[in-house]
Amino acid sequence: MAAKSSTARKRAAARRRTTAPAGRAYAQARRVKIPRTGPIHARLGAWMALRVVTRLADHQDIIRSRKDAAILRATHKDCPKCHGNGQIFTKGKDGSFTGSKPCPAPATREKVSRWEINRAARSINKNTGLIGWACPCGKKEKPRYRDAKEATKALRTHERQKHGGKTVGGAWYAQANETAAQPAGKTAPVSKVVTDSGKTDQQWVKQNKGMPVGKAIAAGKCWKCSGEGKLHAVFGNEQLLVICPECKGNGKAQKQAA
Repeated sequence: MAAKSSTARKRAAARRRTTAPAGRAYAQARRVKIPRTGPIHARLGAWMALRVVTRLADHQDIIRSRKDAAILRATHKDCPKCHGNGQIFTKGKDGSFTGSKPCPAPATREKVSRWEINRAARSINKNTGLIGWACPCGKKEKPRYRDAKEATKALRTHERQKHGGKTVGGAWYAQANETAAQPAGKTAPVSKVVTDSGKTDQQWVKQNKGMPVGKAIAAGKCWKCSGEGKLHAVFGNEQLLVICPECKGNGKAQKQAA
């Protein structure tokens, strides 16, 4: 007589437990979401929390870049190769900024104190050695990136969001050390007083060209004088022809260094 088959339901083998996150579902659960329904104060609170966290993360990235640049400036002080920047900014034949590379020369200092780094990261030259970008549409970012790749990524993100992924002439610029921007042995020319212009003070000041900052930087011109190299000013009932303090009178973006 044949044996009867068992009708008991077979249970599947127990799955091995793991501490790894559950992939996509875990990532979606961790993502901060703004509720679409519910009390208005709850939705506003979630929106504000998301904005604060994003801004705080960006601020921490900026502080980190400033401290890294301060370390490079301190360890490459008086370096004849990079002029104290820690990296070398390259330019094309037309004078436009093309990229950056680390300084191949050995460091002049082996160690920098934490107090000196924090002080340099908060000084007036805190952006020296960093890279920013500007778009002709008016959007720009101050120097905050360590190298040209990061600045390129930020510029491409802006072009995808505002210009459909097409370039409209955006450019990068680097804030270099003053010793690298102005060669040694050359002094800026002295400004002069003009007494026979034949114009009123208002007409004299209106001669300054007001080009947008982003458009001037993208064109490789000085953002302060719009490439003129001089500024018309009035002080003490005198009409002055002032040499631009930013570009030292040449009308070019002096924040670029080779």
